[in-house]
Amino acid sequence: MRSDFKAFKSEEIVDAPLIIDAVYEALGGSMVYEPLSRMFKCSNQGGFRAVKNGESGYKFIILYSSLDDHDWPDSIDIHSGTVVYYGDNKRPGNSIHSTPIGGNKILRNYFDFLHSGCRGDISPIFFFTKGAKARDVVFRGLLVPGATHISENEDLVAIWKSKEGKRFQNYRAIFTVLDAGTIHRKWIDSLASGKPSSQYAPKSWLEWKASSSPPRALITERIATHRSKSEQLPSTASDTYLLEQIHTSFTSDPFSFEKCAAELVKLMDKNVVSYELTRKSRDGGIDAHAEYRIGLSSNSIKVSCAIEAKCYRPDTPVGVKGTSRLISRLKNREFGVLVTTSYVDQQAYKEIIEDGHPVIIMSGVDIVNILKSSGVSSPELLTQWLKSFLSNAGSG
Repeated sequence: MRSDFKAFKSEEIVDAPLIIDAVYEALGGSMVYEPLSRMFKCSNQGGFRAVKNGESGYKFIILYSSLDDHDWPDSIDIHSGTVVYYGDNKRPGNSIHSTPIGGNKILRNYFDFLHSGCRGDISPIFFFTKGAKARDVVFRGLLVPGATHISENEDLVAIWKSKEGKRFQNYRAIFTVLDAGTIHRKWIDSLASGKPSSQYAPKSWLEWKASSSPPRALITERIATHRSKSEQLPSTASDTYLLEQIHTSFTSDPFSFEKCAAELVKLMDKNVVSYELTRKSRDGGIDAHAEYRIGLSSNSIKVSCAIEAKCYRPDTPVGVKGTSRLISRLKNREFGVLVTTSYVDQQAYKEIIEDGHPVIIMSGVDIVNILKSSGVSSPELLTQWLKSFLSNAGSG
């Protein structure tokens, strides 16, 4: 565990405030000492942990995610302050709202309250993710349903999935992390008592509840610096497996990865409208050229994007020679995207940032995140995705 993260010991967590990205430690591996149940007097397992307030309402909701599920890729974007969270109907046999815990009913009701202007009926939602040690948890924020940049038709979507040949539906929900860095323990205690106190409630929560204005999100600025090796590669075993699957798919024919890289760039940004692969013998250091559209569909301009593909083993970095090849061939008003199944080493990455070169680095972790956000979240789905365009010759 990194020492620069605030960590509350097991004996401290019952009285501890909730601090963004702080760790709340378990005491051993027993479920008896699971942190969330002790902190909130809620269930000690599951993704949805709702604490009831009477017959129909809730004092608050706890959402938990391991962030490591191929089929249901929950995610948090710390820069935009948004969370994607999947419901609790994760296997065939039930209708979308007939789950034992009732998580999907909560999602349906809370998003209905949001869209009908009944924010007063929405309880606080505390979001936690898995910590580095067994049963430890990390507080990721106070959530409200919806997001400023997402329409009412898109913030809660019922999606079809299949398992063992059987089809079923589940929700994909989008939440906003409120700008509340610390949650006072006395507010949580007042919620638990059924008598919420506005005295200790976060200001961003009170503002959101009392108005119809967009939520004040916890937005963080991205510092213009190079990412380390660990930041450019997946951190979980399942994500690492997906990246290795991509690499091994092109071991016998690395040139085919150029088309894969171009498809990934299209997935990265919907404004990439087309691409054309270059001839292998005369690529001039560029593997593909893409068109990027700026503006409205009826009134837009297109700029050129140069794509360089590097299908390297995840432990083999792209060095200065590889990045310089792309940089030196960029034309006026053109930007570049370097797509690699590995990472860019420190010196090469640092030079791109400090010299202000218009180059986007799509490293191993970016590839996996882009695929997962597009629904390609398992080895089987990845195989289907690769076949979908590798079987078709020609440009995008």
